[in-house]
Amino acid sequence: MSEKTFTEAIEAIVNGDVDKSTELAKRGLELGIDPLELMTHGFIPGINRVGDLFGSGKLFIPGLVKSAEAMEKATAIINAAIPQEQETVSGKLVIGTVEGDMHDIGKTIVISLFRANGFDVLDLGRDVPIARFIEEAEKFDADIIGSSTLLTTTMGVQKELEEELKKAGLKPRFKTIVGGAPVTQRWADRIGADAFAQDASDGVKKVKQLLDTAS
Repeated sequence: MSEKTFTEAIEAIVNGDVDKSTELAKRGLELGIDPLELMTHGFIPGINRVGDLFGSGKLFIPGLVKSAEAMEKATAIINAAIPQEQETVSGKLVIGTVEGDMHDIGKTIVISLFRANGFDVLDLGRDVPIARFIEEAEKFDADIIGSSTLLTTTMGVQKELEEELKKAGLKPRFKTIVGGAPVTQRWADRIGADAFAQDASDGVKKVKQLLDTAS
């Protein structure tokens, strides 16, 4: 039954079927499937396939937006079901998709796993200006600022964010992590980010490393 649910979840995300993905998230939890298992084997492979299809030119922006919305709705349901077992917060992060980019795919997955691992996360949403990243990080007393982009045309905003943090003398205060489909370790090194997340699981691992280094 679990395998069938996972397969249907993948298909719902690929097809951008918001209603179906919402229904499957609820049904999976009702069947007793572990929330993280549901994400790891159902919805995340679905959104990864969407990224591949988009990257190869087989899926276009309208379909991408629908798939992202389907993923967002399913993730919200699953997040609410993840038990908050850890009383102590592992660390505080602000995460957003940079200005000019309206996509939430990677960010939504990352935030889900961060929260499941005991991190306190402020989701800034999409199309976030640099000034807001910094302002919200200061107000939230964040340890780390995470920026995501799906488009090559908005990668430069991640570089601008690093430059603004340096200019304001805030680099020692906030560690930074970057991610998104076109982002690489080489890009992170080039712009001066503290870490690069290849995917959601890698993001959790890298953030833990950053916090261990800082402590």
